[in-house]
Amino acid sequence: MNLLENHPINELVVGQTATYSKTLTERDVILFAACSGDVNPVHLDKEYAATTPFGEPIGHGMWTGALVSAAIATRLPGPGSVYRSQSLSFKHPVKIGDAVTVTLTVSEIRERVKLVTLDCEAHNQDGKLIAKGVAEVIAPAEKQHLAAGVLPSIAIS
Repeated sequence: MNLLENHPINELVVGQTATYSKTLTERDVILFAACSGDVNPVHLDKEYAATTPFGEPIGHGMWTGALVSAAIATRLPGPGSVYRSQSLSFKHPVKIGDAVTVTLTVSEIRERVKLVTLDCEAHNQDGKLIAKGVAEVIAPAEKQHLAAGVLPSIAIS
């Protein structure tokens, strides 16, 4: 069982960091397109994508945004967080096989209202900046240790 631990507001400090990593697969691109409805051929059609400046299919920008969400939900502050806002600027595309690491850094804490500002950066396996932004999150008030959710198997045909 995978256990998730949060960081309630009283444990957070400015400068605290956490990371979350995932490698983009063709399956991820297909599943993201299916759940979002974004079927832009630059993501799904290899022949079309070859004619673009990218030369091959690229991941959805918001897939990277979803990794920021996952980092907040599972790492910092973790379970019990409420994601309030996000600014995100995309710097480079993510290609299938790229390993993306999101780094969250606490930049401001407003303890009275439990609001935390997080600087967010995503880099690929070569250290290239993929995306950058700022998130505001309501941090949990209480410490929690929770079992991570279990995903069902999903078939793509």
